Amino acid sequence: MAEDHSHSAIHGSGHRHDYLPAAGLDMLLPVYDLLTRVLGSARVYDALATRPELTGARRVLEIGCGTGNLTLRVSKACPSAQLTGLDPDPRALGIARRKGGNVPRLNFEQGYAQELPYADGAFDRVLSSMMLHHLGDAAKADAVAEVFRVLEPGGVFLVADIRASDDAITRLLHDAGFEHGAIGETRLRVFGPVVLHRGIRPA
Repeated sequence: MAEDHSHSAIHGSGHRHDYLPAAGLDMLLPVYDLLTRVLGSARVYDALATRPELTGARRVLEIGCGTGNLTLRVSKACPSAQLTGLDPDPRALGIARRKGGNVPRLNFEQGYAQELPYADGAFDRVLSSMMLHHLGDAAKADAVAEVFRVLEPGGVFLVADIRASDDAITRLLHDAGFEHGAIGETRLRVFGPVVLHRGIRPA
């Protein structure tokens, strides 16, 4: 789920937001999961959730988690990890919580990627799927800097985003202090190639 503090916008329901709701419009939220399936988003979720970097993960954060699709996949791939999904949209989070049931190690919280409400070094893995390209330049930089802050030394930031944003993400990770590399690629219908990036916070 994208978020952007650079401006407020009025979307389909007439509600004013400082973030971009799922699929861009409040009224599309009930069919958001269907839309992601049609676009082939499961390929992106699975590409991230099955990364070897998640082996042994203890505390995992997803920024811009939306309705929880990736967080829920990671909960199955990392059965002993504590997982937190963060998103500014309370309606999307309501769906994510219903889908997650009462799993005690799974938590969905409201907040912004560029203002993470967590202590320094609180996580050993952070994930972002198809979210960063929606943010304004300043918000992108703030979000990546916040991820660097909340990762413990040696922690890993895994990002999947459209190829058109590839150079920008590379610069953002480098500028924030990450050791960076592109680690794979998958594809979405309509949007085309999606590149996977890995940023490691130096130990």
